[in-house]
Amino acid sequence: MKVCALCGKEVEIDRFFGRKAVCAGCGGDLHICLNCRFYSESSHNKCREPKAEFQRLRDKANFCDYFQYQEGPAGREASPGAGDVKKQFDDLFR
Repeated sequence: MKVCALCGKEVEIDRFFGRKAVCAGCGGDLHICLNCRFYSESSHNKCREPKAEFQRLRDKANFCDYFQYQEGPAGREASPGAGDVKKQFDDLFR
């Protein structure tokens, strides 16, 4: 399931959607960092793809060649939640 990072509504896109594609729910751009599977708040330049160019605006359409639409909730990393990280940290000292 693909969802819009701006409004949270499910979007239907094909494999080769264009840079100017917009969400039917909110009218926001879909080819944005927040919808990309490589987007990561904790990574350098907020992107896990090391070859990708820096994007100043993460919520506006861009020309990134490495863009791949995020599966599942948009803008979410596939990493443990905050509670899990704290538990792992505490477990180090037991």
